[in-house]
Amino acid sequence: MKSTRIVLASRPTGMPQQDNFRTETVDLPPPRPGQAVLQTLYLSLDPYMRGRMSDAPSYAPPVGIGETMVGATVSRVLESTDPSFQPGDIVLGYGGWQTHSVEPTSYLRTLDPAAAPVSTALGVLGMPGFTAYSGLLTIGAPKPGETVVVAAATGPVGATVGQIARIKGARAVGIAGGPRKVALLREKFGFDVALDHRAPDFAAQLAAATPDGIDVYFENVGGAVFDAVLPRLNKFARIPVCGLVSSYNATDLPPGPDRVNQLMSLILRKSLTVRGFIQTEFQDQLGEFHTEATRWLAEGKLAYLEDVVDGLDHTVEAFQGLLTGKNLGKLVIKIAD
Repeated sequence: MKSTRIVLASRPTGMPQQDNFRTETVDLPPPRPGQAVLQTLYLSLDPYMRGRMSDAPSYAPPVGIGETMVGATVSRVLESTDPSFQPGDIVLGYGGWQTHSVEPTSYLRTLDPAAAPVSTALGVLGMPGFTAYSGLLTIGAPKPGETVVVAAATGPVGATVGQIARIKGARAVGIAGGPRKVALLREKFGFDVALDHRAPDFAAQLAAATPDGIDVYFENVGGAVFDAVLPRLNKFARIPVCGLVSSYNATDLPPGPDRVNQLMSLILRKSLTVRGFIQTEFQDQLGEFHTEATRWLAEGKLAYLEDVVDGLDHTVEAFQGLLTGKNLGKLVIKIAD
């Protein structure tokens, strides 16, 4: 059995380029006890992968030079040494940027194609959806009538945050880039207010959209969006920090004065809760999430959008687009039928 894979050839500076990666075909080892041979059907592309390309200190180890790029996958079992998994089973795993893989069965999860499209295990019913669920409800803890603001709101995390906020009785204000995404926030995801951060008067629009201030800000972006949000935060506001995609490709510190003291003063004066998190911290909530999110999806309370790109050979280009906001919804690479 052979696998075509994309490995990290060098560490990118700024935006990852094609020459930071290498495509190669390798022989797969036979499965050992407790392993399965998998054919990748769908590969998830997510912003966190940019951090794994760097060797800077982070919450997860970097991908080594010459190693297969990491990523969650939906795959078909071809061969298994574990009787719990049979050939033909569809599973969620972590095969990475490759067409086939050999993985331990201990962390595979069998998917039911009759319950929901299997690709949703990479998005609304997978890690991004769980990130939204656990971060919003555990750290943000929105109450009925409160205002929840989320950036990158058409992405799989942001869209789910806004919809769960509304399910819990809060008011959802979504921020996205460009008219098409703003329209999706209103028409597909049901946000109460949708704003374009590219508008020259964005800060004024945000102020008008939050007359009673902001109680929860779910941070996915940072940068100028965070600057506009800061003065609107209410006393005791909560800020789950999920990502800072605006700075993932930065090679220098942002220009301007050091405003750390200003931020710390605001945190003190308004008794703000600011907490970064990784969804793995809340694994005890995973079962509850799957039950509730699957029910919300069936009831039509939770919508999702997928941006499906065909072919492993388009992965790098698609990932570059992800980092600049070109995707509409959850970005997935379709590798096989």
